[in-house]
Amino acid sequence: MSQKRKVSFLGLGVMGGPIARHIGSAGHTLTIYNRSPARLSAWREANPSLDVRVAESPAEAATGADAVITCVGDDDDLADVVLSPHGVFTQMAAGSVFIDHTTVSPRIARQVAVEARDKGIHCVDAPMTGSQIGAENGTLTLMCGGRKDAIEAARPIMAAYSARVVHVGKAGAGQSAKMANQICIAGIVSALAEAVRFAEASHLDMAKVYEAISGGAAQSWQMDNRWETMVAGEFDFGFAVDWMRKDLGLAIEEGRGLGVSLPVAALVDQFYSEVQAMGGGRQDTSALIRRLPRKGKA
Repeated sequence: MSQKRKVSFLGLGVMGGPIARHIGSAGHTLTIYNRSPARLSAWREANPSLDVRVAESPAEAATGADAVITCVGDDDDLADVVLSPHGVFTQMAAGSVFIDHTTVSPRIARQVAVEARDKGIHCVDAPMTGSQIGAENGTLTLMCGGRKDAIEAARPIMAAYSARVVHVGKAGAGQSAKMANQICIAGIVSALAEAVRFAEASHLDMAKVYEAISGGAAQSWQMDNRWETMVAGEFDFGFAVDWMRKDLGLAIEEGRGLGVSLPVAALVDQFYSEVQAMGGGRQDTSALIRRLPRKGKA
């Protein structure tokens, strides 16, 4: 990137932390903010070569920024860091860029876009897919909602951590596309879990089964990245079950408003509630297999 910007990043979680690192490594002047001091300190310790400014509030982070990026938890978190009296919109200047990577409802995305329009701010709702691996490698896919000029203003910054940027429609459309993405993942992971347990019960060589079926119509990102760890019972990484339940809840609620039935998504959401009850809320979504015990085991 030839043009360097003053970029402020809010939310240094599993996805946000690597994204902020890519932004700083691309040469942008980086300001960071995180509500949890412990997580902020851990991020700084993990990135000692990056010269960053630490802000004490969202408003302070946004002061003087060319672009502000948020990657927080849910609708309430987004409203707090953006629209509240200490939010970023109190300080962002006309012509600056706001990018939100949080998975939230289309409703709040549209509300934020209206507030941004009134202030002359370029606004993009850009939920992402590619999991923690994509964030670490800078190869995320971003599904973006907003005006064309806003997408183009944001694109040079998003290029630092994404492999694909797709403008799917007007404000809120990115969030709707992300819901479609999560609906797909829910069904795929559930079927993959059943396939693994079936193959195990059949006393098959699991590596050979993967080699055979991953080259055909059953292939998926989930199979390529989670088959081996599901077989091994390893889940302490990736996209948390708690967040998937949040996302599926948003999708089911939105579907209800659209008059669209989502029976598989609703069923898998309940499966994930079982995993939460087993203590797996912070484990990767592939932990769904935990509710299917191996043959002969509790």
